[in-house]
Amino acid sequence: MRAVAQRVLSASVTVEGTVVGEMGAGLLALVGVGRNDTPAQAVELARKLVNLRVFDDDDGRMNRSLLATGGALGVVSQFTLFGDARQGRRPSFVSACPAERAAPLIRAVAEAALELGATVMTGQFQADMQVALVNSGPVTILLDTDKTF
Repeated sequence: MRAVAQRVLSASVTVEGTVVGEMGAGLLALVGVGRNDTPAQAVELARKLVNLRVFDDDDGRMNRSLLATGGALGVVSQFTLFGDARQGRRPSFVSACPAERAAPLIRAVAEAALELGATVMTGQFQADMQVALVNSGPVTILLDTDKTF
């Protein structure tokens, strides 16, 4: 699984003119599921996200986690994180997990984060979502459970 985690002051997800999720300060994670990803990787990603130390401590150093700050976690599906544009001009998505297998894994990330104590906001799977956010810092971290980067 891959994620683009952004430290945010706020974020929201709108589908067809209706806000389906909104949150205050925390992390917004755009999450992509690969063809061979597993439920164990969903739990691993959730654990990484809620414990990622990207929030300032009293000395202004990024030393606190989402759980330590009480911030929210936004989990928004984004299959395009598995787009491969190394050849040509049109990305290939053959490494992305099919929707019927990806949906439960996206839910598993959110559920695992909830179980770990995070407040969670989600998008709407397979919808045309408009994601609005105010990136704080800016701080943006790339995560990959296969550790390819």
